Amino acid sequence: MMKTDGMNPITEDDIANYLANTPDFFTRHAQLLSEVQLTSPHGSRAVSLQERQAEMLREKIKALEHRLMDMVRHGNENVVIADRLHRWARNLFQVQSGRALPATISAEIKHQFMVPQVAIKVWDVDSRYGSEVFAEGVSEDARSFASSLTQPYCGVNSGFEAVNWLDDPAMAMSIALIPLREVASNSTGPAFGMLVLASPDPQRFQSGMGTDFLERIAELAGAALSRLRAK
Repeated sequence: MMKTDGMNPITEDDIANYLANTPDFFTRHAQLLSEVQLTSPHGSRAVSLQERQAEMLREKIKALEHRLMDMVRHGNENVVIADRLHRWARNLFQVQSGRALPATISAEIKHQFMVPQVAIKVWDVDSRYGSEVFAEGVSEDARSFASSLTQPYCGVNSGFEAVNWLDDPAMAMSIALIPLREVASNSTGPAFGMLVLASPDPQRFQSGMGTDFLERIAELAGAALSRLRAK
């Protein structure tokens, strides 16, 4: 039983602690469950403690339903993206010409993933491909920057050289810069190419977004393009 004196009046915390540590209180005073009146959060009317508890449970159930719907929606979106990734990879396997491979990678990303602009550059290629557009116009700074990326960069264009590889750099409001490496290399190995994805939508590629699918694209593209490299 709670005790107090004139020097230490009972506080709300004392009452809350007492009820929390006396689970049989409402068993002994069951009538209070219907007699206690609380203000409803959905208006000024008074409701019983039992009604308030029921409202709280309904609110929790509604919140859980929303979370479940979000999980289902995200799951469906991931299935769609995985299916597109599968089709993109399948189409890469059908490319016979090494010269046509970079352009095919870019075109298929545009088509399968509905990316407005895509560019690709590859360096340290075999001499047969040295004069191809995809192997030219890459500075040492751009190569070093690609190698410094341990995962795709997503966000705004902060004056990256690679954005100039796009057909319309001015419309690159958000970008993804994806380093390309040998399949056997880890994420810190030297890059031999880079993919640039761009959108006029500032929210398409956001800082902090998940990059799992972009990393899968990097692995598959790196594996496919490895045959262009100088031996």
